[in-house]
Amino acid sequence: MSLLVTLVTPLGRLLRNKRPDESLSIRHASEVAAPRAIELRSAAFEHGGEIPDRHCSLDLGPNISPELSWSGLPDGTEQLLFVLEDIDVPMSRPGLHTIALLPADLDGLAEGALTTANPAFRFVPGARGRVGYFGPRPLPGHGLHRYGFHLYALGRAVPADAALPGLPAVLATVRGHVLADGFLEGVKAG
Repeated sequence: MSLLVTLVTPLGRLLRNKRPDESLSIRHASEVAAPRAIELRSAAFEHGGEIPDRHCSLDLGPNISPELSWSGLPDGTEQLLFVLEDIDVPMSRPGLHTIALLPADLDGLAEGALTTANPAFRFVPGARGRVGYFGPRPLPGHGLHRYGFHLYALGRAVPADAALPGLPAVLATVRGHVLADGFLEGVKAG
């Protein structure tokens, strides 16, 4: 057990019953409401299954994005919006790990592909202003966390010069342009 885990586990246990209101998840945001037509899946874990450590961050794993694949993008898809959130973080809102705009011609991402080194991906700051893929890492001692992998098909690409300081700006920009969405949930114990 690392020193970090040893130090924060009592805090995690203390906050075990603190969870955000699930209705504040991006899954329920009116700006991205669309029929769930995209089938989003991963070879790394089943829907509702445990996310392997290799796809986790901090002291759990090397923070490598999982392989993701999808089908069912509707005609007219110009861009994709990907969001990874921690639905159970002990805060007032679900925690945003990754926000990225992806090219529409993709039908998936290879393991480790979701990286800031790829110029085709546009990352938007998530929690604490972090940019890039930040895998699951529940607070030690807090219990089981659900992680939502969300994919949205956009009927209009977000302009390259649009200022996107965070998720609220992204939601305002894509409102009325979401054609379909997909959802995959994985879990990790803290």
